[in-house]
Amino acid sequence: MTDTSDTTGATAVRVSAAGSRAATARILAEAARAVDAPDLVLAVSRDRVRTVHTGGSAEPGPVPRDRLAYELGSASKPYAGLLLARLVAQGRVRYEDRAADLLAPGFPVHPAVRRITLRHLVTHTSGLPGLPADFYPQAVPRWSTDPYGGYPADRVVRSFLRARRLHRPGTRWRYSNFAVSVLGHTLAAATGTPWEVLLHQQVLAPLGLEATRVRPGPDGTDAVGHRRDGTPVPALDTGGFTAAGAVRATPLDLLTFLEAHLGAAGPAQPDGGPDLRDPTLAAALAEVRSPVLRRGLRHAHTHTLTWFHHPSPYGPVLFHAGATLGQQAFLGFRPATGLAVAATATRRVHRADTFVATAYGLLTETP
Repeated sequence: MTDTSDTTGATAVRVSAAGSRAATARILAEAARAVDAPDLVLAVSRDRVRTVHTGGSAEPGPVPRDRLAYELGSASKPYAGLLLARLVAQGRVRYEDRAADLLAPGFPVHPAVRRITLRHLVTHTSGLPGLPADFYPQAVPRWSTDPYGGYPADRVVRSFLRARRLHRPGTRWRYSNFAVSVLGHTLAAATGTPWEVLLHQQVLAPLGLEATRVRPGPDGTDAVGHRRDGTPVPALDTGGFTAAGAVRATPLDLLTFLEAHLGAAGPAQPDGGPDLRDPTLAAALAEVRSPVLRRGLRHAHTHTLTWFHHPSPYGPVLFHAGATLGQQAFLGFRPATGLAVAATATRRVHRADTFVATAYGLLTETP
């Protein structure tokens, strides 16, 4: 006798999944109409079932838009946070380790600088400014073409060790590319491993992120950014601020990164995805999802080690956005419902820009 119950159930599941993907595709197509950019990708994963919408005002190139690597800008910071959390889980560093002691043992620094820990750096509570004070004189003359490239790693470290005027660490939240960049250099010093290699070993390779990197790839594999008027801009050179904004990734790799946060302790995926049963990786993924501080009026804004953490009608959402000279990115996930949203666009942000609001709406308002 043939048992058809499993087959019938599987068919029903496939039909349901197909219907869900069709509905999601309609939602993405509608959302895309609100964004004006030469290239746009809106990608959603629901319990690892993916739906991707591509479009834009420019003619498509030989490489599909969802296969190009996009500059993430500040959306690189969750990668830095996950790296720190994994190194802590491995016992190689501690959140309360003092950055100056790891970077330059015995070097005389201001007492406030001496108190800055790795936790302060990653949570934007170090008291450091957004960028070093001496960054701007060299950056302003080339603000629209290459503001970071002339400020190398050793200068970032020197500026940190020589810092004087700053808020007392741990007393207030102030978003800082400077701080997260210092974190990157500190972890490299603590492990004796260059940042790019360390990130690959501890985060990119274990998660199977083969299309994610911190430098431009071969010709034709990277998305080209544009100014507001549509003219192309050169690829971003982050100089010494690599940890704060250098990651480049395809939208499909972004979904893989987000899916890992939604299934921290799960087995290897049948489609060849990463095996997330490594205890230190699972611990790190759980750690970066947990709220650690509140800020703002009536402490309404909640943050994890590395993600913004907001309420929504469908449960808390965790997200981060980023922008470069000519590109934008948005990453977010909703743990309660298994939803992940990755969005990329190749137009510089401007005041009337709808990109982040559109992507955020997909994350918070989609059932």
